[in-house]
Amino acid sequence: MSFGIYLVGFLILIGGLIWAAVILHVAPQWIGVGAIIMIGLAILKGVQSTRGKDPPSR
Repeated sequence: MSFGIYLVGFLILIGGLIWAAVILHVAPQWIGVGAIIMIGLAILKGVQSTRGKDPPSR
């Protein structure tokens, strides 16, 4: 799976979570903190799952 597709899916997930937090009247600063954390996790997981294997060393 490509990194771009992975990030798009994660951004859709984050958007849904932000929307749910707004509906539940969560304070905007906490929505921002949660969004930043989720974006960081998305980048870390995306790189981890789409990174090529390192060639074996000799």
